[in-house]
Amino acid sequence: MSELITLSGVSVVHKTRAGGLLGSASVYALTEADLVVRAGETVGVVGESGCGKTTLARVLVGLQRPTAGVVGFRGRSLWEMSARERRLTFGASIGTVFQDPSTALNRRLTVQRIIADPLVVHGRGDRPGRAQRVRELMDLVGLPTAVADAVPAQLSGGQRQRVAIARALALEPALLVADEPTSALDVSVRAQILNLLDRLRSELGLAMVFVSHDIQTVRRMSDRVVTMYLGRIAEEAPAAAVEEVARHPYTHALFSATPRLLTPARPIPLRGRVPSATNPPSGCNFRTRCWRATDECAQALPPLEEEGEVRYRCLHPVRGPEDRVQPA
Repeated sequence: MSELITLSGVSVVHKTRAGGLLGSASVYALTEADLVVRAGETVGVVGESGCGKTTLARVLVGLQRPTAGVVGFRGRSLWEMSARERRLTFGASIGTVFQDPSTALNRRLTVQRIIADPLVVHGRGDRPGRAQRVRELMDLVGLPTAVADAVPAQLSGGQRQRVAIARALALEPALLVADEPTSALDVSVRAQILNLLDRLRSELGLAMVFVSHDIQTVRRMSDRVVTMYLGRIAEEAPAAAVEEVARHPYTHALFSATPRLLTPARPIPLRGRVPSATNPPSGCNFRTRCWRATDECAQALPPLEEEGEVRYRCLHPVRGPEDRVQPA
């Protein structure tokens, strides 16, 4: 599969006021991220709140310019393109589905106006052609034609997210980035939206980046799973066997925290709180909560290790069930 988007050493650092009027602090939202998204595959991104998932998604869709590093799009540096070229080539190739459809949609516009908006902005087709495309998109995502003239407040949460998905697909993008697309929805409709996204990626041949805090959902939706912790990519592994082949302790801690019926997991309670992104720990940033950490983990960032399709940064990787047990 050809490479669609690549991140090479990408970092995002925000400046925030701290310590009075004259002081400031750096928030390390994303640190030296390396990632490849290939045409037609789905990459799942998982981690706790504040781990950098949304920042990574914003970088991938061009809403966040990195502080350092290179974002490549089909072999070209995204931020070396002119603004016009980014809009016409990159912007038309990326669709985005945000977390909360109630805030992502213009509440004053009708459903058909919302879905048609990308077509108007990019000058695609004439008015009859755009109307036909809107009807096709509504049918594609399972929206009845009766809601075409409704505004978002008249729709259910699931219907609003279907509108957002239809809008994201209007320009036939190569990549769809879905940032926690079901977390703001009722439990009863989450499975419907996940099934819809799964069907669309298969029917349309889409590449997808699926962001969630739920590792079981990410595993189900993805070809590869990327685990993030405190702004860094800790591990990348094939989704189908991630629980068996994962090496990073944090990935196993995430699995242990998810409920299951047939094969209950031994809980791995993490000690302490997540460190501040303004003052991350030295060395491995997970070491302050890791049951396998030693003094060596504080000395330097662990090198990137590769074992087959698994890439991880850990000096004391998990290699069997005995390594997942917290010491007494």
